[in-house]
Amino acid sequence: MLETPDDLARLQALLDASLARSTAHLRSIISSERTLTAVQLTRVLTGMCTLALSTVTAKGEPRISGVDGHFLYGRWYFGTARTAAKARHLAARPAVSAAHLRGEDLGVFTHGTVETLNPRDGEPAADWPELLAYFQDFYGRDVFDWEHDVVYYRLRPHWMAAFASDPAELLATVERAERAERAERA
Repeated sequence: MLETPDDLARLQALLDASLARSTAHLRSIISSERTLTAVQLTRVLTGMCTLALSTVTAKGEPRISGVDGHFLYGRWYFGTARTAAKARHLAARPAVSAAHLRGEDLGVFTHGTVETLNPRDGEPAADWPELLAYFQDFYGRDVFDWEHDVVYYRLRPHWMAAFASDPAELLATVERAERAERAERA
């Protein structure tokens, strides 16, 4: 978990505000008994999480594709090829929706805008060196040309909701996996 207390407070405020302004129908599904706190969510969303990412074409047509999502500092980060259609969509229209689903056990739904972390032209985000080190450690330093082949984004959410059918069991599963990983390293 890389989140600071400020990151967790910001995420919790976002989760609370998002549900508060949601429809009664959504609140009947994502009730207080079937959601996760910011701390719980950051424990569950570790490593690479496949996201269904929705962008919009110049004609206003929706497009959905999969990306490797990383939930860091209470926000989604993802990349794509600089030549991908979604990269063109995001450059022109940075509003996105993203969903991470694990069967019927977990659903995390996010709406927001993206920020380019490593633009081809211009200055990278101030935290890009730290994020680049994380991604290179995760994927490997020599997988591709990090400067020319890929573009990375931070999704700045304005709405986010998390559904967990059984939060206690989901967290118990995470704890079992963490114990097994620690035992394997010992």
